[in-house]
Amino acid sequence: MRPKLEGKIAVVTGASAGIGLGIAKAFANEGARVFITGRRQSELDKAVAEIGNDTIGIQGDAGNLADLDVLYRIVQEKAGRIDVLALNAGFYEFMNVKEITEEHFDKTYNVNVKGLLFAFQKALPLLPKGASVIFTGSIAGSIGIPNMSVYSSTKAAVRNLARGWLHDTKDLNIRINVLSPGHTLTPGLQALIPGAAHNGIINTIPLSRLGTPDDLGKAAVFLASDDSAYITGIELDVDGGVSQY
Repeated sequence: MRPKLEGKIAVVTGASAGIGLGIAKAFANEGARVFITGRRQSELDKAVAEIGNDTIGIQGDAGNLADLDVLYRIVQEKAGRIDVLALNAGFYEFMNVKEITEEHFDKTYNVNVKGLLFAFQKALPLLPKGASVIFTGSIAGSIGIPNMSVYSSTKAAVRNLARGWLHDTKDLNIRINVLSPGHTLTPGLQALIPGAAHNGIINTIPLSRLGTPDDLGKAAVFLASDDSAYITGIELDVDGGVSQY
């Protein structure tokens, strides 16, 4: 069977670990030439080696506009276009409303909203007709989660930015969709929530397990490929049913 992304050029931000790495690996396995970004060079190098398939790693902060310019300049020089753009870079931490600081607010919005906005805008000249754009959202944008109100509000913003940009880019004939994970077993989740507490989370999930980066990668391949050629503007929840429970 022919790989679903054969000959495609893909860019995945925030792909040093976790969901982004799962997406990048899935793209590469389906034949795409992949460019990934990450803030820490050592982790980025490990991810490039793990993905293989001539993946190119570009160090940068998703909330830094100058770093975004570097990213797209390199992609332009080496590939000339972006067929699949997966804007996955994100930041989250627990913070009760009584504890929220300006620093927490600014950092969360800088990466999750400002960074995504300008990463999309700056990529537009490189997106050919038929390109697929995937934003990583979260079920947190649709449901209440204790101590994550700022993060949740950024993901609600991502969902509605996608809706607005469908109209703004209609002339480009590109597709924009949102991939929204539920509780996914990533280094970030493990750092925030001790393993002993995972069973409590699993008990709220109809499929009775945590998601994996591989689960998200498979869903991202669907949104990136011609299998979803007539799908745009949707939010695809990959959460084991928890947001519907």
